Amino acid sequence: MKVDTETLYKIAHLARLKVPPEEEGQLLNSLNSVLDWMEQLNEVDTTGIEPLTHMSALDEVDILRDDVVKNQLPRTQALVNAPVHDEQFIKVTKVL
Repeated sequence: MKVDTETLYKIAHLARLKVPPEEEGQLLNSLNSVLDWMEQLNEVDTTGIEPLTHMSALDEVDILRDDVVKNQLPRTQALVNAPVHDEQFIKVTKVL
């Protein structure tokens, strides 16, 4: 599969990118080389090989500690340290 100019601009539109005309040739070459590489990978015989879910060894297990509540800070003391608060909560700016 080869990427042509029309496909390049369609991909750029979907990715919300502006492609300067002077970079068009370089981008086409880059995309086509990536697709050629993927075609080479698709030619590799992978029968009998189980897919990996991650790159760690299969016998490794996450070592997690138990959650233990220690040294709780009283609400009144926590609110004293907050720059903006009301009687119960610390107020923060809205994050979208």
